[in-house]
Formats: sequence, structure tokens, C-alpha cells
Amino acid sequence: MRAAHVSGRTRMCEWTNHGNVGQIGRRQREQTEGIHLESVHAVSCSTSPLSGVLGATHGEIEHHLEMGRKLLAAGQLAEALSHYHSAVEGDSKNYLTYYKRAAVFLAMGKSKSALPDLTRAIQLKPDFLAARLQRGNILLKQGNTQEAREDFEAVLQRSPDHEEAHDQLTKANELEELQEDAHAAYHQGDYSTTITVLERVIEISPWDPESRELRAECYIRMGDPQKAIQDLTPTTRLRNDNRAAFLKLSMLHYSLGEHHESLNHIRECLKLDQDDKECFSHYKQVKKLSKQLDSAEELIQEERYQNAIEKYESVMKTEPNVQYYTNLAKERICFCLVKVKLANEAIDVCSEAHQRDPRNANVLRDRAEAYILNQDYEKAVEDYQEAREFEGDNNEIREGLERAQKLLKISRKRDYYKILGVSRNANKQEIIKAYRKLAQQWHPDNFQSESEKKEAEKRFIDIASAKEVLTDPEMRQKFDAGEDPLDPENQQGGGGGQQGWPFHFNPFESGGSFHFKFQYN
Repeated sequence: MRAAHVSGRTRMCEWTNHGNVGQIGRRQREQTEGIHLESVHAVSCSTSPLSGVLGATHGEIEHHLEMGRKLLAAGQLAEALSHYHSAVEGDSKNYLTYYKRAAVFLAMGKSKSALPDLTRAIQLKPDFLAARLQRGNILLKQGNTQEAREDFEAVLQRSPDHEEAHDQLTKANELEELQEDAHAAYHQGDYSTTITVLERVIEISPWDPESRELRAECYIRMGDPQKAIQDLTPTTRLRNDNRAAFLKLSMLHYSLGEHHESLNHIRECLKLDQDDKECFSHYKQVKKLSKQLDSAEELIQEERYQNAIEKYESVMKTEPNVQYYTNLAKERICFCLVKVKLANEAIDVCSEAHQRDPRNANVLRDRAEAYILNQDYEKAVEDYQEAREFEGDNNEIREGLERAQKLLKISRKRDYYKILGVSRNANKQEIIKAYRKLAQQWHPDNFQSESEKKEAEKRFIDIASAKEVLTDPEMRQKFDAGEDPLDPENQQGGGGGQQGWPFHFNPFESGGSFHFKFQYN
């Protein structure tokens, strides 16, 4: 009587679970991974006499099953899994226990781990249709059409009207045809069609790494490495020991100039096998280049610009074949040369960098600053205007353009650097030396005719004004920012009038016969 009671209870649970898991299979199509937990909670009854127990009592196993059910309902998947492990170890002949543990694996997104449990449940009970349907669904998502078809056909053989099994079998047949079409288009070199077909393939079998790898290869051949990276990234989880994907990801990031991401991926490859020759060879290259690039930027942050230039020259030697790194090195060397005020060298390097990357606003900005150092304000304005076309919202470029325009306006009036014949980065000693030389040359007492004296007076006033502005740090800063501190228009409450003499005194107004001693300071 007891045995008959247990057998009847087992059959009752089995049919209850068939219905519940059928719901699971239907809902699974709406999810990326796993199954709805409420469907599994119903699978909670004890099923068979506990024979062959490995040191565990019936009560202990029931406790583990009950705890597993409660924890699963609470979403505590790792704890639930631990209890189901104990239940399986306690009774290795209970097919439903394997099935429930598979449900936890699926809820955790571990479909690969769920498959062996579903297979064991089917081995213990070949007519367990819910397990067959669930396994078929996983195999279909993995792109394994042949084995998935076998499971769906087995369900339909015992339950011909099973709607979900019929729908999934149709999908399996469709997937097989699509896979063949995708490979045919790829071998014909029709990568666009291949990608279109693979969109539907991946929709049906999102856990199939081969389809994603094939689409990634198409994107690479079509010159879209970013999309290739998007497809390859999940394959590192979908395929065990996928060193090839980590290597390819590293190389793609490397080609895009993303050396830190490249280094991360190649390290993952070496974690799987530290002796992998291809990965180790690429790792050495990426590590060396990445170290040089980081070091160069640190030197710039420390304002050690000459050292940074040398480091970026090393970058170009380490990787001469990837255009991105040469472009970057040229751009940053251009920046550094401006910082050390080597205007002509900066213009040459910046021009080369601009030719290599015409839409790079940073290069245009830096070349504009080099032109300003060379007092070529028209070209500076042109470069800033072009840079603004690419980065119109950049405040630095907007302010630089305004400054260049002011300097251009001033240069058409008085340019104190040009008056003294010194560069914009001349120091105070160089300015005073130039001033003394010109002051002696253009002193009005050196000229006899009235017209020559007037011209000399004008030049002498300009020379003295230039010396006053450029030797006063505050006035020089204003002038460098595009403002003439001696221009009456820029002076508060200023009006019109003649060009100012320093200290608001013009000795030449006393008359042509006035003579004085000029003190050079």
C-alpha cells in the first residue's frame, strides 16, 4: 500500500510539473536567460522513495529541498543552489531534484551548467517532457539545431498537440536554413547580406558564439571595428577558453587607439593560458606602447614638455604601422612645442598633424597659438575659425579666437613686439636691449630736417611706449590678451587724442630747439 501511495504521488507531481514547466518554456522565449521563478516554485513535492542515500536521511533531504524552494522564491539564488547541491548529493536518483537545480542555474544565467542536470533528469525519466522541452529551448538558443530538434520531436511524439514544442521545432528548422544562408553569403563576399541574415539568426539563438563571431568578422571586413567589438565581447562568456576572441578584441581596441582596453583583454587571454604564444607576443607590444603613452602624458602634466616630446617620438618608433598612434604623437608634440615657445618648429609639426587629421580641432588650436607666437595673427584667426567649425561649443577655442582677433586688430595699429623687433616670448633683458638700440637710433637729436625730426619723434614715442608696456608684467599681460593698455579707447574715461607718450608727457611739444639727455634704464 505504501509503495502504491508513493507511486501515485510521484505521478501526480510529474503531471503537475509538466504543466508548470510548459509555462516556463513559453515564458522563456521572452527572456534573455533563465526561466520565471514562480513556475519552479510549484515543483516542490517529494517524488520517490529515498533509496541509495549517501549518509543523508529523508528528513535532511526534504529540508534541503524546502530551503532551496524558499530561497529561490526570495531570489537568493546562490544559497538556493547550495541546498539543491546537498539534495542532489543526498539522493542522486531523484530526477526532479536535478530539474529544480537546473532551474536555479537558469535563473542565475548559467545555461551551460543547467544542461547536464536536464540531461540527467531525462536519463532518469525519459518521458519527462518538461525537461526535454527545457533542454530543447536551451539548445536552440545555443544554435544547436540538430539536438534541439530531437528534443522537440520527442515531446511531440508523446504529446502531438504540444503547441510550444511545435513552435520551437518550426524555429529550429528556420534557424538551420538561416545559418546555411548566412555562410553561403559570407563565402560569396556579400558581408552586408550576411549581417542581415545573422540578425534573425542571433534573435533565435542569442547564446550561439559562432553566429556573433561570423557577424563580427563581417563588420571587420566592412571597416566597422566598433560593431565587431560589440559582437565579440559576449562570445568570451559564451565559449569556454575563448582565447581567440580575447586576442581579437585586444587587437581591435589596439587599432582604435584604446590601449588600456587592449591591455585588459590580452591579460584575460593570458589568464586562460599564460604560455599562449600569440597572446604573449601581443601583450608585450601593447604593454610597452601603453607604458610610453601614459608616461608621455604624465610628463605633460608635470610641464616637462621636452621630455614628453622625446617620449612621443619613442611611441612612433614602437608602433609605426597604426595610424592612430602616429597622429596622436604628432598632435601632442605640436602641443609641447607651442608650450616651449618654439614657434617655427611647432608650425611645421602642427601642419603635418593637420594634414594627417584635418578635422582635429586640438591641432588647429595649437597651430593658431604657434602663429600668434610668430605674430602671424591672420593665420591664427583662420585656424581658430576652422577649429570652431569642428568644436563650436569649446570655450577654449572660442576664447582663443576672440584673443587672436583682438591681436590682429592691434597689429594693424601698433604691435609693440614688432616695434622693438623682438619675439612674443622675449624676456625683459632682451626687450630693454632692443629698446636701447632703437632709442639711440631714432632719437630726434640725430636728425636735422624738420620732416625727419617729426618722423623720428613718432618712432621714438612708439619705441618708448613699447618698452613701457612690455617691461610692465600687468600691461604686457593685457597686450598679450589682445588689449592695448595705452590705447585711449581701452582706458576708463578715455577720450580721443593723439597716441600717448609714456607718463603722459611729450618732451617734443616744447619746441624744435629743445634738447635733453636720455637716460637708458
